[in-house]
Amino acid sequence: MTTSSDTSAIASASLNFRSIDFRGRQLSLAELRAAVPRAKHQTMADAEQRVLDIIGAVRSRGFAALTELARNFDGVEQSHPRVPAEALAKALADIDPTVRAALEESISRAKQFADQQRPANVDVALADGAVVSQNWIPVGRVGLYVPGGLAPLASSVIMNVVPAVAAGVESIALASPPQKDFGGLPHPTILAAAALLGIDEVYAIGGAQAIVSFAYGIPGSEGEPPIEPVDLVTGPGNIFVATAKRLVKGIVGIDSEAGTTEIAILADSTAQPALVAADLISQAEHDPKAASVLVTDSAELADAVVGELARQAAATKHSARVLEALSGPQSGVVLVDDLEQGIAVCNAYAAEHLEIMTADAPAVAARIRNAGAIFVGDYSPVSLGDYCAGSNHVLPTSGTAAFSSGLNVTTFLRAVQVINYNRAALEQVSGHIVSLAGAEDLPGHGDAVRIRFKEQS
Repeated sequence: MTTSSDTSAIASASLNFRSIDFRGRQLSLAELRAAVPRAKHQTMADAEQRVLDIIGAVRSRGFAALTELARNFDGVEQSHPRVPAEALAKALADIDPTVRAALEESISRAKQFADQQRPANVDVALADGAVVSQNWIPVGRVGLYVPGGLAPLASSVIMNVVPAVAAGVESIALASPPQKDFGGLPHPTILAAAALLGIDEVYAIGGAQAIVSFAYGIPGSEGEPPIEPVDLVTGPGNIFVATAKRLVKGIVGIDSEAGTTEIAILADSTAQPALVAADLISQAEHDPKAASVLVTDSAELADAVVGELARQAAATKHSARVLEALSGPQSGVVLVDDLEQGIAVCNAYAAEHLEIMTADAPAVAARIRNAGAIFVGDYSPVSLGDYCAGSNHVLPTSGTAAFSSGLNVTTFLRAVQVINYNRAALEQVSGHIVSLAGAEDLPGHGDAVRIRFKEQS
């Protein structure tokens, strides 16, 4: 008989939460970025040829290719991937009332936040008769991808749809992988979330083929409705989804090439080890390649957290997955001299999710420049952001938070500049235009202005 203490010992033996010691070292930004824990990702090149084959198949054979791919990758038979309206209605009718209430609360909070994000149009009068404006205009049609592999991410439906609606997008299509256990349809909770949000164009398409279908569209034939191409594709996915997004970028817009999820926690001696460990585990359960990183100036806290990780990992449902993620090269504890160095490490790491568990956590959080989202104090865990904070959980990964943002209303908007000058206003700057055109050896630019002021014969 295996006791709980035996299980903890097994978990402890299986846990290899590595330690990186930065104490006493003065590291540049480049050195910090090179030394922080990172996954050894499968490169895009490894997946590229497979995705190129999928692009070629879908573009040349349309729905026949999707049927074949669904059979090969998902183990399902389908004649057309469009989810029937009655299936959406049934999923909503059958959903557990407590899950529906949770989805509704999440939608409500996300909507309140998103509704306040839309930037205002701007009109600037530079002189009499010289007005330059910036107008925010939504993209016409978006394709939203919701993963359905290790976890049916119904919450990602909310995170993608709500800001798109708040931006004013008029046409929204959603794709999620077909599930053999659910008759070839996406997971019913995903369908219920779509129905709650009023999304009726839903496709049972997974992986790279979903991205390709949205980017290029698929013509209808023999009574089959087409899949119209979109202007923008958003949503997370695996290496093949990310590769497909990279390959179709330029044909359509994309939000990002999101990688596997990650959490970093900046903690000092005031942090509670059990809470730190629980939050590291919460992200590790997403995927064996998920990253969980603790940055601390307290060796005692680090030791206590490792003990808690072993104990809690043994008790969690997805223990094997969690232990693999925690023991990977992408996870570990980074020991620093002090909070100042800890902040520098966090800014270099640029985590998707960054928790601050220190004394005066709000002041520390205000000094963080690079993170997808910052969670402040003991009562703002990443799990809150995943579901009910009102924030968006589609966030930049793999250090890209240093230069990119999480999904938000502006993702679905374009800033269009409008220039409106009258004759007098143009004449006021005409000499400057002619001078600059000459300096750049583009005399036709100047002539296009001069001709407007020539005497008419």
